[in-house]
Amino acid sequence: MKIGIIGAGMIGGTLGPLWLKAGHEVRYGTRHPEQVQVPGAGSDTVAAVGQWAEVLAIAIPLGATPEVAQALGSSVQGKVVLDTGNLIAGKEPTDAAAVAKSGGSGVWVASHLPGAHVVKAFNTVYFKILQSQSGRTDGPQLGIPLAGDDAAALDTAQGLVRDAGFEPVVFGALSQAIHFENGTPVWNTGASAEALRRYLSEVRA
Repeated sequence: MKIGIIGAGMIGGTLGPLWLKAGHEVRYGTRHPEQVQVPGAGSDTVAAVGQWAEVLAIAIPLGATPEVAQALGSSVQGKVVLDTGNLIAGKEPTDAAAVAKSGGSGVWVASHLPGAHVVKAFNTVYFKILQSQSGRTDGPQLGIPLAGDDAAALDTAQGLVRDAGFEPVVFGALSQAIHFENGTPVWNTGASAEALRRYLSEVRA
């Protein structure tokens, strides 16, 4: 697939090589595409990558979402968009109350990307853990929780999680991402897929 990654920081810079290794095409969209140094990946403006990509992964500070959404414009229509962002206390966005009232950061991001099929993904694991645990064969697979409102988009996201070397665990609709955001028991823990499923069972109970 043609995967566009918006942001080339810790998460974006980690996911790109994993998807390249799996045979996907990857381009980074940033404000400074000439500074992107990921072997095998291309780079361009956010707008250009939005037009090129079949699937997008947004790996930026949450507060930058409105600006990036404006740059992407209508290019997100009908596309799967993986939202990796987190609401971090004391950091962007400043309208944290609005984010909370919206049903979580995933729902808030989706509100800025009308027509996109947003799936919350890759927001729970530290980038160094992603680097070291991809494709693990000597123990339980690292779990990546997912939440989204479109069944086909969730299927695509699950495939990309597996291609990156991890095991997806679907929590349900996008609003269910509140159960694995910052401040929840599984956030930033490097939980296995098995542990995530146990947690999901507790949440549903």
